[in-house]
Amino acid sequence: MAENSPANGAANPAAVANQAQLNLQKVYTKDVSFEVPNSPKVFQLQGQPGVELNLSQRVNTLGTDVYEVVLSVTVTCKIEDNTAYLAEVHQAGIFGITNFDDVSRDGVLGTYCPNVLFPYVRQIVSDLVQGGGFPPLFLQPINFDAIYAEQQRRRAEASAEGQALNS
Repeated sequence: MAENSPANGAANPAAVANQAQLNLQKVYTKDVSFEVPNSPKVFQLQGQPGVELNLSQRVNTLGTDVYEVVLSVTVTCKIEDNTAYLAEVHQAGIFGITNFDDVSRDGVLGTYCPNVLFPYVRQIVSDLVQGGGFPPLFLQPINFDAIYAEQQRRRAEASAEGQALNS
């Protein structure tokens, strides 16, 4: 008869209960907007379009260890000084995040969660632009890890400057 112990493959229930866990509970589109303010004249304009991408995210606490992450993307395309189109998407997800320390949890919310949501945003923007009568727009991948690291660096600098002013 074999004993149930970690040495022979059985998991320790207390260790499993305290293990960091992350689960995606829901992905949904919170808001979508597409405008072609200068139609139909914009379809007759010649010139190289300029595309501007604005990206932001916010985290809302829904309950103990449950968070809503909203990734907001605004794409503005201009030809000369005329706005060809404006696409805005707010893609959201509900994530269960348990047994992470504060720093790790913030890292997951700032990097992993937007990485999960971005492919949905990319598809919606592409469909909106093409459905609006424009050539397809394919958003390039975004390095959310680098963005998060830069935000952390700026916060650390601001904190250091604030402490230096108070000294």
